[in-house]
Amino acid sequence: MASRIRPRPAFALVLLVLVLVSAGSSLAYDPVDDGSLGPGTVEREPSNATIISTQGVHFAGRFDRSRPPRLLSVASGGDLRWQYQGDHDDARGWFYDVDPLPNGNLLVVSPRNGETLVYELDRETRERVWTERLPFTDTHDVDRLDDGRLVVAHMRADVQNGTSGDRIVVWNRSRGEVTWEWRFADHFPADTDGGVDDDWTHVNDVDPVGEDRLLVSPRNFDQVLVLNRTTGDIEMRLGSDEQLDVLHAQHNPDYLRGPDGRPTILVADSENGRVVEYARADGTWNRTWTLTGNLTWPRDADRLPNGNTLVVDSLGHRVIEVTPTGEVVWEFYATWAPYDAERLGTGDGSNGPTVQELNATGRYTVHGGAGESPGAGRTTPQAWLDRITDETPVEGVGEGLASWWAHRAPWFRPVWISPWGFLTTILAAGVGATWLVTEAYWRWGESVAARRSAD
Repeated sequence: MASRIRPRPAFALVLLVLVLVSAGSSLAYDPVDDGSLGPGTVEREPSNATIISTQGVHFAGRFDRSRPPRLLSVASGGDLRWQYQGDHDDARGWFYDVDPLPNGNLLVVSPRNGETLVYELDRETRERVWTERLPFTDTHDVDRLDDGRLVVAHMRADVQNGTSGDRIVVWNRSRGEVTWEWRFADHFPADTDGGVDDDWTHVNDVDPVGEDRLLVSPRNFDQVLVLNRTTGDIEMRLGSDEQLDVLHAQHNPDYLRGPDGRPTILVADSENGRVVEYARADGTWNRTWTLTGNLTWPRDADRLPNGNTLVVDSLGHRVIEVTPTGEVVWEFYATWAPYDAERLGTGDGSNGPTVQELNATGRYTVHGGAGESPGAGRTTPQAWLDRITDETPVEGVGEGLASWWAHRAPWFRPVWISPWGFLTTILAAGVGATWLVTEAYWRWGESVAARRSAD
């Protein structure tokens, strides 16, 4: 009997310590730090403001008011000029892509439950110039063609017919209908990425790239395509399904032209935690630039005219401008989950030189940032795990666990609990559950022993 009771004080002690750590950490924690918007490193002030869209946290078509989606305008020195939440008073809708238009306004993509709103937003008044309601769910990207029509990355299944609805469409605003479409099911085997389901391709980006061509990013297929709208052919393909060392669940690729017009693609290689650039020569793609280190699920990268790259570090909750060698020269912290960033005055997306033209090919690590994450100046659990397992036999396991935690914790942690408080609360719950199961097992054993003694 004594041997069964002996572990109980140990359970109680561990549980008490975890509860005290969680409570102490959270009581000393200022949630404002975790939701604040502000500058990190600012070594070189750009000439123009930066527009940032944040996705926020949302479930079942409604967003968490404590972690809202918003559009931000950030001045050169890192001061917040304005923030905009649209008509989200009813907690519906969120933001993905935002593009600067030639007239100075913004083209905004704002999905909500069962539809996607696309509208032109006056940057000065924050009023809509026009709004289009598209009958598409969770659309991430819409671009305006030269003739005013909209090209849309549509990623969801056709529920009524039980088939894939994943396609690229051109939407005629004056007629309110699709006038051209390119269906993924016509060009990919049905078993791609494990087979057709409700989120088969997760196509998250479409950009016009020259006359009659589109750059398309089916995220779940781990590849980037160049489509010919006239023929319907896939003219170029970077990566392939499950070839994860090339691309893994990428976002927001940009098409550049390198030396002699060489096709070049700059892309946020999200699940690989890096930004990469590939150049095509003799029908083969070669990686010419890799930016890695201290990036957590980057989802956008734009090459600026000055040769630097504007990167959205989504789960680092920041936007950074880095030199070709990875030095952070401008940084802004923007919760929650920034998705897209555009530097005004530089056009839509990438309008700068390739790394080959900059003579800066190679692999570089991000350095020179403020070293912050949401909760300025604090070491997060994932950063701590990365550090203690670095250059040890379990380094790979540590990196995997850190990445797993970083991808999930921000979406579920209450804003009033610190990152460490959230982790210790989960650990305390695990210890408590283990104790309860162990107690039940002990009592069952005692009951069995008592019956046997009675017999």
